[in-house]
Amino acid sequence: MVMQRFSCLSGDTKKAIFLVCLAVGVVGVSYGSLAMAYGFPLWLPLVLSVFVLAGASEFMFIGIVASGGHPLAAAAAGLLVNARHIPFGVAVRELVGKRAAAVLGSHIMNDESVVFGLAQATHEQRKAAFWLCGLGVALVWPLGALIGSAIGTLLPSPEAIGLDAVFPAILLALVIPALKNRTTLIRATSGAAISLAAVPFAPVGLPVLLSLLGVVMRKK
Repeated sequence: MVMQRFSCLSGDTKKAIFLVCLAVGVVGVSYGSLAMAYGFPLWLPLVLSVFVLAGASEFMFIGIVASGGHPLAAAAAGLLVNARHIPFGVAVRELVGKRAAAVLGSHIMNDESVVFGLAQATHEQRKAAFWLCGLGVALVWPLGALIGSAIGTLLPSPEAIGLDAVFPAILLALVIPALKNRTTLIRATSGAAISLAAVPFAPVGLPVLLSLLGVVMRKK
């Protein structure tokens, strides 16, 4: 019965969703191992991966706290990163479901599920792709975090096999094409420069928030 809901999707779409979910799981392994290396208890990455379900925000949270930043500053930075979910919600409001289903549908709304959902031709296919990808990510992200946490307890230095570089490398790969736009390039480099300049003076967690000032920069 459940699989019939996704029967409208083509094999290529299902394969693409599977590969994306697999990649998310690999990033989850990196996240879990780093959380252990930073000295967090095992339950923290697992709880965050299930109830927050937002990779970038979770990485930012553990990184800021591990560097000595206040948890509230880390949470604020995570919320700002996830502010993109506001327009996401508007774009996929017809795909998340109604009443009780809308709670779960909103929770599994992420970059991947939104992209796959909006890319389909019909409403039935859009809804199926959104839910298949969203549920897949909701499953593999905590699973990856659990596996990574187990690896992190065995490896004193996860960076020895490059697990600490997985997430930044993926983000960089995603960002580089957007930097072809001159305005985006100016804003990104300005934000990075502001953040780096603030590091010696600002409390941990604040420089990343100050980098948002880069969005006001414009090309001449």
